Amino acid sequence: MTVAPPSSTGRELSDPPTDGVSNIRFSNHSDHLLVSSWDKSVRLYDASADVLRGKFMHGGAVLDCCFHDDASGFTASLDHTVRRLVFNYNKEDTLGRHDAPVRCIEYSCTTGQVITGSWDKTLKCWDPRGASGQERSLVGTYTQPERVYSMSLVGNRLVVATAGRHVNVYDLRNMSQPEQRRESSLKYQTRCVRCYPNGTGYALSSVEGRVAMEFFDLSEAGQSKKYAFKCHRKTEAGKDIVYPVNAIAFHPIYGTFATGGCDGYVNVWDGDNKKRLYQYPKYTTSIAALSFSRDGRLLAVASSYTYEDGDKPHAVDAIFVRSVNEVEVKPKPKALPNLAA
Repeated sequence: MTVAPPSSTGRELSDPPTDGVSNIRFSNHSDHLLVSSWDKSVRLYDASADVLRGKFMHGGAVLDCCFHDDASGFTASLDHTVRRLVFNYNKEDTLGRHDAPVRCIEYSCTTGQVITGSWDKTLKCWDPRGASGQERSLVGTYTQPERVYSMSLVGNRLVVATAGRHVNVYDLRNMSQPEQRRESSLKYQTRCVRCYPNGTGYALSSVEGRVAMEFFDLSEAGQSKKYAFKCHRKTEAGKDIVYPVNAIAFHPIYGTFATGGCDGYVNVWDGDNKKRLYQYPKYTTSIAALSFSRDGRLLAVASSYTYEDGDKPHAVDAIFVRSVNEVEVKPKPKALPNLAA
């Protein structure tokens, strides 16, 4: 495992949020970066040029955001609303509402729907294609076993992680029932779930410094591949100090992944070979969110205190964009046996 030199924390973006960063997302079409925050704002950056292209203010903290395309995006807010933002015209409209704060939002390019998950223990699917000013179409509401904490989408598969360590797997083409109902293999509260880019499974992290690697294939052979590992921990004076793992981001080319923890570190992992590839220098506070650009050349890092130790003085919120070297994210080939031996 290689440790990066201190200079490689990345380039700090100007005009960052003034309160906790809830999520950061790169566009699938460009180096545009969408940032949602507890300061009630959503910021749109051109991450490669460090240009703030737009800023939208909401009525409450913004808990999640996602792109529709490079011209528009969607947001989930503490004030129960789901909004669409039109970047070039600096306009927004309300797609719909939940009965409690909206924690997660995803856009499916395969179905053209917006999916939201809320602390009201429901998922909702929306059709955003109506003309501006018309009432948006609520496609369906789907009851969850608990409050929705994290969601991830790959192809037609949606993975929903809730309080109580529940995990539901849906096929977006038939949302009437979950395709699979699961329980997290980790003992403690789920922080983040992210699907593998190849569509075979998902990674799930917890408050207790662990990540579980899960597979959709329910056969004995498929389930034999799953495992969990410890990360974002340290030993001091003989005591094991454990940090929540807040963020997971998969590299779009190599399928390796980065994790971000409350210890301020970002680690890169080779899940297939069960090895840590890289560790970046420590950031000034917790890692709240991570996102790789569409081509994997850039990694955005939100260094933002997540209040795991309550209200206390902490470093200012910052977003860093770092260039990714192939050696940091490319799996190392397994050593070949010495045939001459």
